[in-house]
Amino acid sequence: MAKYKIVLDRPECIGCGNCESNCPDYWEMADDGLSHLKGSQPEGKNEVLENETIACNQDAAESCPVNCIHIYEDGRKTI
Repeated sequence: MAKYKIVLDRPECIGCGNCESNCPDYWEMADDGLSHLKGSQPEGKNEVLENETIACNQDAAESCPVNCIHIYEDGRKTI
């Protein structure tokens, strides 16, 4: 099991692009104008990526104006 779980609550995304600006290795804008978490798996309407490192995803989450990026560390929500 990966140490970190990054979750994009995609229905809440407004497509501002802050995540991509702050963390382009993990985030991009999809054709529909909303964010996409690269390498993620769908989980309902959300996108989920399990990873061993948080990398720049904390910056992406903290810059999101609608708080639709959530980070879990060892099963506990940190952001």
